[in-house]
Amino acid sequence: MAEALLDANVLVYAMSDAAGERAKREEARRLLETVDYGTSYQVLMETWVAATRKMKIPVAEEKVLAFLERVAAQPVAHGTPELWRAAVRLAARYGVHPYDAAILAAAKELGAAIVYSEDMADGQDYDGVKVINPFRQPS
Repeated sequence: MAEALLDANVLVYAMSDAAGERAKREEARRLLETVDYGTSYQVLMETWVAATRKMKIPVAEEKVLAFLERVAAQPVAHGTPELWRAAVRLAARYGVHPYDAAILAAAKELGAAIVYSEDMADGQDYDGVKVINPFRQPS
């Protein structure tokens, strides 16, 4: 069980050394230190790909592996037929991308009421799972 699920963008910012991402890096690291979190197999894979292949300056694979080993020590929702079915239902009900629906379904499986992500609708509730963008600027 976990109170929140951290999406891949949060994990990638936690590893980033880019000067322009300092505020996001600090917030991501604060979440890792203070929140009872879990994640999913999908998020671990997305983080690996983003950090080692998609960043302007990729993070060394050894650093990403060590970081994700620590993250994977927390509760992890695995890709099961049940999780897939739940994701398909969420995608159909809310019109969200199937991969986002899989993250929401993983959060529900972990008992998490919050998904921290900058890629989904901030403040939206999906069947008891609320998305919070931890990097939003106050208006």
